Amino acid sequence: MSSQSFDSALALIRTISFRNEIEISEVPAPQKLAPFSLALSADVEGDRASGRFVLLHDPAGQDGWSGKYRCVTYVSADIDTDMVSDPLLADVGWTWLLESLKKYKCEFIAPSGTVTRVSSSSFGTLVDRDEESELEVRASWTPIDGEDLSAHVKAWIDLLEIAAGLAPIPEGVTQLARHNS
Repeated sequence: MSSQSFDSALALIRTISFRNEIEISEVPAPQKLAPFSLALSADVEGDRASGRFVLLHDPAGQDGWSGKYRCVTYVSADIDTDMVSDPLLADVGWTWLLESLKKYKCEFIAPSGTVTRVSSSSFGTLVDRDEESELEVRASWTPIDGEDLSAHVKAWIDLLEIAAGLAPIPEGVTQLARHNS
């Protein structure tokens, strides 16, 4: 893929629409990992979840990727403090990722990642803070086909929505635009 075709893939990614509750912005991408890259940052309204998505492309390929592309993602979401001790929570987080990729028909190889449960208690001058718990999904995978990389971004957004606990918008329903006052 040349610079021109990578730019075409980015143009398609930049046309993706997403829910009103999610703010997505393009941020500086890592420069030393691949000749071509894109990085997106997302925040879900009410600080319910946040994430990053990085698309890397090396026309020569990289052995560690098993291909010419690599998607790298991070999603962090607040969870109920009772859930953090559930022994299946990590498996559920990983399943959310795989189901999101499947939903958007993403073909990929070499998936890897971690799901982390974090529980925080405060002490001393912070003793008045409530206990906090969050789930973090860190993952990467190699898209098999570089033609529709936007599907992989859509899967990441889907994972973010699930982790944030946003109710699905039924197919065929259009979300009304939000007006800022």
